[in-house]
Amino acid sequence: MGTYFVYILASQRNGTLYIGVTSDLLKRTWEHRNNIVKGFTAQYNVHILVYYEVFNDVNLAIKREKQLKAWKRAWKLELIESKNPQWDDLYKEMIK
Repeated sequence: MGTYFVYILASQRNGTLYIGVTSDLLKRTWEHRNNIVKGFTAQYNVHILVYYEVFNDVNLAIKREKQLKAWKRAWKLELIESKNPQWDDLYKEMIK
């Protein structure tokens, strides 16, 4: 058992979204922000951590990631705004 995170990155408020799962949220977000991770987030400048959830079971985290990826865009925006109405960059708050 460990700690796992399902997270949502955005390019800007109401912009392009990316959903992922990781066991090290700070490291993974840093990798996305610095384009270490080649692909979607680098191509579309999706670097702002706007939402995350914490899990103790990797299987539950993966299940939640898949669930969120299948959601309608409007639902994802509502989820983000329910916890982070200003679309603040949560990564900046975590590294303080």
